[in-house]
Amino acid sequence: MMNLRNSVRVALAAMLPVTCLFGAAQSLNSKQGIFAGATDIGKTLPGSTVFDPASGSYRVTGGGADMWGSEDAFHLSWVKLSGDATLTADVQFPANVSVPLEKAVLIFRQSLDPASSYADIAIHGDGHATIQFRSVAGGKTEDVVAPQHGPVRLRIERKGNLFTAYTGSADGELTAFSSTTVVMDGPVYVGIGFCSHNADGLASATFSHVTVEQTTR
Repeated sequence: MMNLRNSVRVALAAMLPVTCLFGAAQSLNSKQGIFAGATDIGKTLPGSTVFDPASGSYRVTGGGADMWGSEDAFHLSWVKLSGDATLTADVQFPANVSVPLEKAVLIFRQSLDPASSYADIAIHGDGHATIQFRSVAGGKTEDVVAPQHGPVRLRIERKGNLFTAYTGSADGELTAFSSTTVVMDGPVYVGIGFCSHNADGLASATFSHVTVEQTTR
């Protein structure tokens, strides 16, 4: 049976369009929402994150050739957290996406170094979703493709060093499709990002109903 504390946490997440739950709801920054910073990672044109307080949504614009191989290039909005946490968001691409492999991500990342270890859930311009991960800094990137094509709602959950990815519709239940183990120490970067899959260009997506929930044991 769900205890009272968990019931309150779930109720808050359902009621608020954008919230950051680290044991209690925190106020929104008028420029960055629930995030503490925004950074271009790797070789990329300058990107941006624009937070709309009225809708509680984030328009994230990023460049970069890819998030793959031994290093990444993209734009990231982040908050630093220690311990277990869950990141959830709805993602919408603009109409007529021209680059099928551009990607919007919900990510846990050890550092802002391009070669950092990480785990994320990524939705691509052509609608396929994956859990992506680099187990060690400078190592290869691996992925597992979700069975659901074109999900709207995405989630990635950390429990210790186990990361689980979920997909779902905006009004439906989320379904876990894959888990992976990536060892991360101390506070890590948790956030939303975008890669245009184009070293010479920029693209964007809109993230809404964004929640970051930290679990205490």
